[in-house]
Amino acid sequence: MKKIAFFLLALLTFLNADSALKLVRLRYDGGGDWYNDPEALINLAREIKKRTNIRIDLTTDVVDFKSNAIMNYPFVFITGHGGITFNPSEVARVREYVKRGGFIYVDDDYGMDKSLRELIKKIFPNDELQEIPASHPIFNCFYKFPNGLPKIHKHDDKKPQAFGIFQKKRLVLFYTLESNISDGWADPQTHNDPPDIRETAFRMGINIIYYMLTE
Repeated sequence: MKKIAFFLLALLTFLNADSALKLVRLRYDGGGDWYNDPEALINLAREIKKRTNIRIDLTTDVVDFKSNAIMNYPFVFITGHGGITFNPSEVARVREYVKRGGFIYVDDDYGMDKSLRELIKKIFPNDELQEIPASHPIFNCFYKFPNGLPKIHKHDDKKPQAFGIFQKKRLVLFYTLESNISDGWADPQTHNDPPDIRETAFRMGINIIYYMLTE
């Protein structure tokens, strides 16, 4: 049975019945360029609107975990090349966010893996970051990825990997490494990716959002 738990909560708290999903980017401390590829989420939202029946806002916001404003949004996107840190109040707010049904997607743009893993251990001390196999529904819920996470950018030319934090069997944090899906959402001239690579990136992005809303 399909469920949108966070939407139901939001309808009762922050949002009204006419609200559409808005994709938001996280602003964070630690030195990483959280603002990388600023057009990426807008382009993804346009593709979601074009290809699915998901009601989606074609504007995006920038948020942080420094206030309860983050609770307005069921999905938050994190990317960058450098360090990422949260203070104790932000750590507590992340825990509350996922407890309420929020979903976090992190895409390493090459360079944030070490600090991110340290932060994840701090936020989720009782939950193990698990590698997600190709058989997981996130790779098959809308478009089919029989081999799992696709490779968009070379980076160290290693195998792309997907990881997750699960709480009560629910995926609350999805982390992609050595793939860089979100670079494929950028404008064509930003990274000069060929059309087939951008298409693959958009398909995987749509899967992430579709999974978040329906599983």
